[in-house]
Amino acid sequence: MDLTVGVEHLPAPGATVLGHGFRTTPGGKGANQAVAAALAGAPTRILGCLGQDAYGQALRRALSDRDVRTEALLEDPSTPTGVALITVEASGQNTIVVAPGANARLAPRDVEAARPWFDQAGIVVLQQEIPVETVEKAVAQAAALRLPVLLNPAPARPFPLPRSLLEQVAYLVPNETEAAAMAGLPSLEGEEAVREAGRRLEGQGAPTVVITLGARGAFARTGGQELWVPAFSVQAVDATAAGDAFVGGLAAELVRGTELAMALRFASACGALAATRPGAQESLPDRQQVLRFLSEQGVAGP
Repeated sequence: MDLTVGVEHLPAPGATVLGHGFRTTPGGKGANQAVAAALAGAPTRILGCLGQDAYGQALRRALSDRDVRTEALLEDPSTPTGVALITVEASGQNTIVVAPGANARLAPRDVEAARPWFDQAGIVVLQQEIPVETVEKAVAQAAALRLPVLLNPAPARPFPLPRSLLEQVAYLVPNETEAAAMAGLPSLEGEEAVREAGRRLEGQGAPTVVITLGARGAFARTGGQELWVPAFSVQAVDATAAGDAFVGGLAAELVRGTELAMALRFASACGALAATRPGAQESLPDRQQVLRFLSEQGVAGP
């Protein structure tokens, strides 16, 4: 569940600032990405873990209301539902602290039990809100079924992902902060730093690297080839779910068989539209809205 407050400017370390517009809304990276994929037209099912509490009930209901199937969504009676503490400044930029709660209890055995759902999938989308050993099990299980995996390595981990895992991930999709950390770079300011991050992540084993760059668009590297995807110019209100909108939209298009460059443009439009609306799941656009936006921008859609 997302607990969000607005501020004029993000506070500096040690500072206390006044906020406004506090709200409690359904969220979570995996849940947001599942909703984004469903709205983009892909039949979607989520595997995760909730607490047996009011937040858990609300999240399950919100997912079902947005056509995400929840049969594989587990409950842990001993642990509260995970929350994200989000601060959003007037420009739309934000900081997020995630307390995974029950999601941290999702175990490899739960992935094994969900094998029948994997059999029906076209792509597996993963984040790092669950334990790394559970991520590894999901990647291995998908690989055994020859299923492509899209890994959004967020929240960032304080240790590198093993090469054996990255080699089985078809699409590694970090944001610029996560990409810099994984590549061992201080930042991704400037195009050459972005290119270097792409080279390093490809060198770590990832077949296709897609780095989201916020207002600078996105960068992809696959098979030694580079692709830049320009950002759409919009009036950002809240970028909380923009990255999740991108990931969900990208996954939905890849399942459709859309070629990568076109899928990235669609995903970029998903993220741009999400940034123009407050909140997380309520900010996510549906497929028709995205196609209309692309048409208005003079960009061919899939």
